[in-house]
Amino acid sequence: MNILFIGDIMGRSGRDGVFELLPEIKEEYNIDYTIANGENASGGLGMNTNGYEELCRAGIDFFTMGNHTYSKKDVIKLFNAGENIIRPANLIGENPGEGMAIINTPKGAKLAIINLIGRIYMNEDNRSPFFEADKLIEKAKEKTNNIIIDFHAEATSEKEALGYYLDGKVSAVLGTHTHIQTADERILPNGTAYITDVGRTGVRHSVLGLDKDVSIARFILPPGEKRPPFNVARGQVQLCGVVIKINEETGKAEDIKRLCVLQK
Repeated sequence: MNILFIGDIMGRSGRDGVFELLPEIKEEYNIDYTIANGENASGGLGMNTNGYEELCRAGIDFFTMGNHTYSKKDVIKLFNAGENIIRPANLIGENPGEGMAIINTPKGAKLAIINLIGRIYMNEDNRSPFFEADKLIEKAKEKTNNIIIDFHAEATSEKEALGYYLDGKVSAVLGTHTHIQTADERILPNGTAYITDVGRTGVRHSVLGLDKDVSIARFILPPGEKRPPFNVARGQVQLCGVVIKINEETGKAEDIKRLCVLQK
């Protein structure tokens, strides 16, 4: 089973890039199922129903979220409708939506998708992603060994620690949130595919997908001076992600390939 996971989609530019680049990628890598992190898909902050519907038409099968999950309030309609979208399972408090879904891929294989969020430099009050993962994996394994985790976290140490903690228990631990693709994709010793961050799907010449000039201005303006608002960059888009090959019988990863495809 070949799973494509696409990194944080940044606004209109990122959505346009998905429309243009995704069909060729799916054909080239014989993709069975496509997952994307959509927490920045609408205006660079959250995802609304229009952005969701557009990306579904582009060919994305399932969405994970992150710390901006509820920035666009109409996303709650998608959670309430039981659509193909989950939010971090370990958020503190009572929150709309679920943190795990078990789906049937088009070829009939069952796949569990889990969304977790980090605590370091994020929200220390969130529940432990380690203990939350244990609970959800136990539940998922009642139905399938094929389990993919999107770990939306800031600290590389926290991401690596979770990867090794879950090595052999899940098919893949894939980092999101920092928008910078890391070059450390690998199969861990017990068969789990890992990458610290899959990167962003947004404008290449930007700062995390945001307009680079505005971002620079916000850094160099003197303290107390009003900073210009962020806005999503426009220009040539890169689609970043990974393709994971999973043995459907064992749930072990057989390969992970890092992708960064440029818009023509």
